[in-house]
Amino acid sequence: MKFYEYMAYELLEKIKNKELSIQELLGASFQRIEETEQRLHSFVNLSKDKALKRAELLDNNLKKGKKIGKLYGLPLANKDLISIKNFPTTCSSKILKDYYPPYSAFVIERLVEQEGAIHIGNTNMDEFAMGSSTENSCYGPTYNPWDISRIPGGSSGGSGASIASGQAILALGSDTGGSIRCPAAFCGTVGLKPTYGRVSRYGLIAFANSLDQIGPITKCVYDSALMLKIISGKDPLDSTSVDIKIDDYTENLKKPIDKKILGVPKEFFGEGVNHEVEGAVRKSIDKLKSLGAKLVDISIPHLDYAVATYYLLCMSEASSNLARYDGLRYGNMSDNLSGDVYDVFSRTRGEKFGQEVRRRIFLGTYALSAGYYDMFYIKALKVRSLIKNDFVKAFKKCDVIVCPTMPSTAFKVGEFIDDPLQMYIADILTCPVNLAGIPALSIPCGFDSHNLPIGFQIIGNYFDEKGILNIGYQLEQELNIYRKIAPVTKGG
Repeated sequence: MKFYEYMAYELLEKIKNKELSIQELLGASFQRIEETEQRLHSFVNLSKDKALKRAELLDNNLKKGKKIGKLYGLPLANKDLISIKNFPTTCSSKILKDYYPPYSAFVIERLVEQEGAIHIGNTNMDEFAMGSSTENSCYGPTYNPWDISRIPGGSSGGSGASIASGQAILALGSDTGGSIRCPAAFCGTVGLKPTYGRVSRYGLIAFANSLDQIGPITKCVYDSALMLKIISGKDPLDSTSVDIKIDDYTENLKKPIDKKILGVPKEFFGEGVNHEVEGAVRKSIDKLKSLGAKLVDISIPHLDYAVATYYLLCMSEASSNLARYDGLRYGNMSDNLSGDVYDVFSRTRGEKFGQEVRRRIFLGTYALSAGYYDMFYIKALKVRSLIKNDFVKAFKKCDVIVCPTMPSTAFKVGEFIDDPLQMYIADILTCPVNLAGIPALSIPCGFDSHNLPIGFQIIGNYFDEKGILNIGYQLEQELNIYRKIAPVTKGG
């Protein structure tokens, strides 16, 4: 049995019915990793021995008739910035090499400890989540399973590649400006960025606190709905988490959408959006229309300022967050201890941080410096409010917003590595969602002429994850492409 041809909920049924043992499933998962990892480089650290021991324990519990969790025995890949107690969690950075967190993140406690998922390893990512390609990692790049000469998206590229290639069944990512939805679009998986505050950030090593949100990457919408139900909720250890009703997202998926109003923002189909991407997205919008949904034109007039606003804010927050990594308070210190303490701090940060992280620290520090604070940071906060108000006005006319996830399909490895501005612009359709703090879902809606996946983005109003999952599920079932398996080869 090729386990990766099944969805998580289907494998769970096989485990419950004793048609499949957890040890068989975990063994097959690690075998798939061995077959593909040399070409993909999805993982930075594996937990094979511990995972197989846990699989044996869970199988024995099942035989004894003990109560099982909602994800009992399913292999879970974890982005390398979500803390797992006594397991190396490095943010793909030299400065955190060999860091073992003394506690586990809220989401890990929920998924693994409470509901029985099995952590199989931590996935590669852009260093400190800074990037859209998973090329900015101290471990080297990850490659796209649909064409290993191309990037998988970022910063959660390892998680996206692990799901698309069948190495894992479930994965966690984090989304600061599209870091879940970008790899979901480029790898042909489902990626969900929840409303800011829906999921606790406790245990997430921060990039930009006011933007970061943890979310699932899966093979299908049902699996994402299943994970979201588990990881949602108020956490007393995270003051930004919200005490609000948690819907049963899986129960709502099959509801008809004939009364739904879909907003189509003209700005999201403008200059820079690849014609094949636009074509596939518009065909998918027509599919939703055929299911009874109504369309209305809307506008997000301040979209042109979104990228500049996003990068000013996230770089400013990053420069503040990363100030603690000096080798003394946090992180690894330089081997060269000559000079005074400032020389050592400077040398440590220069040696241990990668180029992209240093660039963002420089720019963020500049934006926060005396004389430029009002000119850049405060102005960016004001524009953020304008973008948020654009969405508030739009949702008075529609239930959800539909548009492309990314303006193009996956580009070649190294194509934009020396052109950071071009890389930043790629976030134009995803970062506005983070600025507003609203939820968004990316699902595959087709393939371009190079057989590369195209992402379809569904944006919802605050805490309306059930609405976007409902639309996403209906479209997914109509398109029926979510079971396609990535070839893990070089494209033509």
